[in-house]
Amino acid sequence: MKIYNTLTKRKEEFVPIEEGKVRMYVCGPTVYNLIHIGNARPMIVFDTVRRYMEYKGYEVNYVSNFTDVDDKIIKAAIAEGVDSSVISERYIEECKKDMKALNVKEATTHPKATEEIDGMLEMIGTLIKKNHAYVGGDGTVYFKTRSFKEYGKLSHKNLDDLQGGNRSLLVTGEDQKEDPLDFVLWKPKKEGEPFWCSPWCNGRPGWHIECSVMSKKYLGEEIDIHAGGEDLVFPHHENEIAQSEAANGKTFARYWMHNAFLNIDNKKMSKSLGNFFTVRDIAEKYDLQVLRFFMLSAHYRSQLNFSADLMEAAKNSLERILNAAERMQGLLANATGEAMSDAEKELLATAKSLMDKYEAAMEDDFNTADAISAIFELVKFMNTNTDENSSKAYLEAVNAFFKTMTDVCGIITEKKAEILDAEIEQMIADRQAARKAKDFAKADEIRGQLLEMGIVLEDTREGVKWKRA
Repeated sequence: MKIYNTLTKRKEEFVPIEEGKVRMYVCGPTVYNLIHIGNARPMIVFDTVRRYMEYKGYEVNYVSNFTDVDDKIIKAAIAEGVDSSVISERYIEECKKDMKALNVKEATTHPKATEEIDGMLEMIGTLIKKNHAYVGGDGTVYFKTRSFKEYGKLSHKNLDDLQGGNRSLLVTGEDQKEDPLDFVLWKPKKEGEPFWCSPWCNGRPGWHIECSVMSKKYLGEEIDIHAGGEDLVFPHHENEIAQSEAANGKTFARYWMHNAFLNIDNKKMSKSLGNFFTVRDIAEKYDLQVLRFFMLSAHYRSQLNFSADLMEAAKNSLERILNAAERMQGLLANATGEAMSDAEKELLATAKSLMDKYEAAMEDDFNTADAISAIFELVKFMNTNTDENSSKAYLEAVNAFFKTMTDVCGIITEKKAEILDAEIEQMIADRQAARKAKDFAKADEIRGQLLEMGIVLEDTREGVKWKRA
């Protein structure tokens, strides 16, 4: 299995720290509002990575945090006149609902920054003792960026170039800094803000220290994979490396994975452009399985463009997969012959080659675009090489390949069961009885009535099927 490592800028063979186990940390959202579709991409991508790792037999300890103390959260809380915890808890719950709808598995641990303050105070104290951090006049604690000789190794940025004008790391009180590139580990509280006591001042942590501490607590000092969106490479992940390695004296993460940006109609998503969409906005128009399928239709390191046309195409493509799954379930339910014929054994070898093709794509830096192509090849194979005369053993074997492929991608193939009211159920039963009695005029009349009610019937070899018009 090869993973593209942002740190080395090349694909590397994945070798876990501990055989059979994977320690994986994925930066989660800052919970001040509903998550947008840009947030959804890393959730879906790295959930799929996790699923594939688990399919290959790894025990995955998957940690994804919630940043529940932040300027944006505080601003939203002040606007509503409530405690900031009210805002963060509200949107943590809403985020979890969206993740469930996207079929993103629960993390092994979902730590919250506000519950890990003690660990942050401890790590900051260690950094001060090791002369990697210092305290400003107002109690602000800064990390000495130049004290970490490898700073810039992830983002491949040069410190001297950064000093030449990059101000993304600068904060209020920068005049207290020994170096303009030093960044905040702890900062004093402002009026009306949540705060915690510390040896330096009453205040709250900087953003970067949070992930370093939560990763260490739940995964250990050295982890296998750290992942997130490419916008986090600098400064967030670069600062995480500096803090963690300076404090612990060990390599922080062996593999760094970053998904590319999501654009909207070939433009960067922004509220000012009016092209900002939450996951809930999309859910009003599509089943969120369509969004998941769409996100996986491109390689995670490729920039992905979102548009109404592309979502419609994704919907139609997903429908092909769901129809194939439904057809297979019908065949399995009615299969009679148990033993596999010699011809079926030969056909199964072809199906197995498509499973191999799928795995090869996933082994090559989780190329979900090619993996989905293999799924469609299997769908075509299933539609061509399975029917009501196929043996149960053959159908089960082919379906096992299909289920594995779709499950790893997190595609739910079981169509949501819809409950018809008693009247409609009775009408369908009456129509069947009329057909059996060869009263086709009555059967057609009932079909017409059902159509007026928005119920379309299909007479198939597997029996009567229905769908809403």
